[in-house]
Amino acid sequence: MKVGIIGCGHVGMAAASAIFQKGLASELVLLDHDHERAVGEAMDLKHAQSYVSRCMVRAGDYEDLHESDYLIICAGVSQKPGESRTDLLQRNVEVLKEIVLKIDSTAPDAIVIIATNPVDILTYFAQELSLRPHHKVIGTGTMLDTSRFRSIVGELYQIDPKSVHGYVVGEHGNSEVLLWSETRIGGQKILENKILGKRISDTEVTEITDSVVNAAYKIIDRKGYTSWAVGFVIAELLEILKRDQKTIVPLSVRVNGEFSISGTCLGLPCVVGKNGIEQILNIKASDKELKLLQKSGEKLASLVSQVKI
Repeated sequence: MKVGIIGCGHVGMAAASAIFQKGLASELVLLDHDHERAVGEAMDLKHAQSYVSRCMVRAGDYEDLHESDYLIICAGVSQKPGESRTDLLQRNVEVLKEIVLKIDSTAPDAIVIIATNPVDILTYFAQELSLRPHHKVIGTGTMLDTSRFRSIVGELYQIDPKSVHGYVVGEHGNSEVLLWSETRIGGQKILENKILGKRISDTEVTEITDSVVNAAYKIIDRKGYTSWAVGFVIAELLEILKRDQKTIVPLSVRVNGEFSISGTCLGLPCVVGKNGIEQILNIKASDKELKLLQKSGEKLASLVSQVKI
């Protein structure tokens, strides 16, 4: 399987490392506006081949993406401390436009994964700009936020986060919505039941919500960027696609009236298989959560309407 990664910054190389370690690709092509950096990253990564599955890693340009199965777009302007994801918008749309035109020419059949922020809006414009069908242009959406949510709840209950079943939906950003009303452990709703000897408090709900929504900012304040977790998210999504797993994950998808939202992409649970997004699932949520989701969609649609392409 041939995978191209466009953008060899912190996120791109975290994704490359995770893909390399999991043995998901037989060929990995790295592209960056600084070609020598891409060359160095490829050399550094491939020198570990004796400890993982064999994978040809090399730096290249857009022509080298020919016959790629998957393309991962991580290129863009980095988020700075104190800067919101939406502040990045217009600059990154311009970067995206150039990339999409090139990959449509060199790798028109590849499934495209968008990881650059603001991911929901950039996914929408990638779909607008690309000739490939919308279900083959996928944003990472709220996969990372959902993992953060499950991980923190798992810590609270001292259980494996895989046993926490709950989603974050809406914007990958400040207006995202944690679906507390339907979050369960062992089939039991955690807001309604004492589970493993513990009943979650309103204070803990508020604190966890804040931790999830503001996680990126807290990490950026300390290390300057986020990388490792989203790298694993990208590798996980790639594995779901490759193995045709029909897994349900919350990704950036276009809405056309669902939940009274249109004119944008936002994070919703989807069935994912080898051809990309196969179905958007309806979600169960409280009236309050649905209203928050609609507000999140309206915010994103408003930002989309302000962008010039």
